[in-house]
Amino acid sequence: MSGWIGVAEGVHARRYAALDQTLGLVVGHTRALVVDTGMHEEHGAEFAAAVRELTDLPLTVVITHAHFDHFLGTAAFVGAPVYAHPRCAPAMLERADVGKWAEHYRGQGDPETGERIARARVVPPTHEVPDRLDIDLGGRRVRLLHPGLAHTDHDLAVHVPDVGVVFAGDLVEQGAAPSVGPDAHPARWPGALDVLLALRPETVVPGHGEPVGPRFVAAQRDALSAGST
Repeated sequence: MSGWIGVAEGVHARRYAALDQTLGLVVGHTRALVVDTGMHEEHGAEFAAAVRELTDLPLTVVITHAHFDHFLGTAAFVGAPVYAHPRCAPAMLERADVGKWAEHYRGQGDPETGERIARARVVPPTHEVPDRLDIDLGGRRVRLLHPGLAHTDHDLAVHVPDVGVVFAGDLVEQGAAPSVGPDAHPARWPGALDVLLALRPETVVPGHGEPVGPRFVAAQRDALSAGST
């Protein structure tokens, strides 16, 4: 099952049952911004078609980080500029978690998804965002920012200031504790969440789960600080 959630005016989140994932779309007057692209090429194609149901504007893509479910659908957005942190592209090309997740789905009796993940092409970013960058979507400015070491060493968040929305990627998860993998920096992660909270968002869209408010983010920060996630 999948479907759109209206987060704010011209800001949408698309929810997927697989991995409880959430992808994003921000629409301006002259361009639209896609936040992450999905877990394989077929997923990306479904998401791209769903985006086109909402807007026919030229698209820009931002990849929040280099875990397979956030970037392996980018081939569906051919021709669009793709923004990511400089450390994202090398991690994408390593495909470090692709084999693991392909085997996971095969082991769960879903070989089709496993094969889709294994054969998905990596589309490298075309533009780097070392720290922060503003993008003009026509009447709407969005800011891409790297809040510091956290879920990975190359996370990007997307701030839509006119409506108080932040797309957090996997810096925030709802419905499950944050995923602290081998490439995470748990001691620094709370500081990155402080950077997001300093933006004073009304709504934070996680990479997995439903949109949340700042109190939820603060509670997750405190749990990470206490080492209880």
